[in-house]
Amino acid sequence: MFEFLFGITNAVAEATGADTAAVVDAAAATGEVMEEVPVNPVAAMLTSFLPLILMGVVFYFFLIRPQRKKDKKVKEMLAALKPGDRVTTIGGIYGTIMSIKDETITLAIGSQRTEMVVTRWAIRQVEEVSVENDGEILA
Repeated sequence: MFEFLFGITNAVAEATGADTAAVVDAAAATGEVMEEVPVNPVAAMLTSFLPLILMGVVFYFFLIRPQRKKDKKVKEMLAALKPGDRVTTIGGIYGTIMSIKDETITLAIGSQRTEMVVTRWAIRQVEEVSVENDGEILA
């Protein structure tokens, strides 16, 4: 199927110097049994590996590359955290960062400023807009 799409059979026929249609017509007219035209092994190998190569390219551009970009943005966001940032955890808790020590972050949550310790990877996003929390607007 891929041989006809990419014109590899035409290239093989041109490389052997014979017009395959003319050879087939002449053999049919004389009733001779046709010998197979020798196939270039490089072209045959290319046609068998071409679908795999195309699938690899598609996977890279549609799956691997976007995931790497997303991971890079998340790492940059986690590295840029600082006290005072309003964040959301992966559990859906809104809080304000009080302090950061290595991989642990202390959050102030609610109007009573209850402290909660979470790991750095548990932060989903930094909030850009203020969120109302128990009647108090936190910026």
